[in-house]
Amino acid sequence: MKAIALQSYGGADDLELTEQPTPAVAPGEFLVRVKATGVNPADEKIAVGNLDGIMVTHFPLVPGFEMAGVIEARGFGATEFEIGDEVIGFVLKDWAQNGTYAELVSAPVRTLARKPESWDWLHAACLPLNGLTAYQAIKRIDIGEGDTVLIHGASGGVGSLAVQLAATRGAHVIGTAGERNHDYLRELGVTPVTYGEGLADRVRELAPEGVDAALDFYGGDAVAVSRKVLKSPARVASVADINAPDQGGQLVWARANADELAEVAALAESGKLSVPVHRSFPLEQAPDAWRMLHADSRARGRIVLDIEGRDA
Repeated sequence: MKAIALQSYGGADDLELTEQPTPAVAPGEFLVRVKATGVNPADEKIAVGNLDGIMVTHFPLVPGFEMAGVIEARGFGATEFEIGDEVIGFVLKDWAQNGTYAELVSAPVRTLARKPESWDWLHAACLPLNGLTAYQAIKRIDIGEGDTVLIHGASGGVGSLAVQLAATRGAHVIGTAGERNHDYLRELGVTPVTYGEGLADRVRELAPEGVDAALDFYGGDAVAVSRKVLKSPARVASVADINAPDQGGQLVWARANADELAEVAALAESGKLSVPVHRSFPLEQAPDAWRMLHADSRARGRIVLDIEGRDA
């Protein structure tokens, strides 16, 4: 199979289109023919060695964690899907090696859910990682009916899904973003607020009694600012600040969970979730996709590798 791989730790210039053996399919796993895969900053962080010591990495390394594709084969005891079923997956294993920047990937059943039928491959491939991250962060601090929630980085890949998921639970969202993304947030039903110096004062103007919960998808001083405006200072979760627990908050690291992914997919199918795609690249242009992550770091919408080579 064709796959993007690195022979050692490295960045965009070190990504190569290679021929790799078809992945072994262990008991309880499925072999999936990948149609598209989302491109995420975490892919590069692992590739350059920034997560060395947190996640064991083997080479050659095929990057990537999320995908949409079709079941091609089943391992022993893998009965949840049939050959030909369309699925999405957050293919997170105990180590990094055989990722989703490939024509084929072996995926444990815990990482898979049925693809939203009305979603095309490119958009569906962008749902698993960000969707689960947002879902699990919201669940961690129990956002529900009537809550006023402050979401930092609300127009980003994870943040934009979080504001939509919070709305399905009956919450009102105040979302931080640059002014150019304020109209987009209003379309999602969010009250936008500009991030930066004086943010706490601007939030207090919108919520004089304070906010019930806060989610940080941005980093920086977001957790510290959140604690200034929270009714309960402990009700803040971050995916961007590893020091959040030291500040009385919670750190969220997405986990593969088939039931939760299926719930996210069902919400997507019902029209309650949307994911904008900024640009797609064919597999062999993965280096360009990584460069665009940096060049357009504030662009709205996801970057995708279209394994079938349809450029959008």
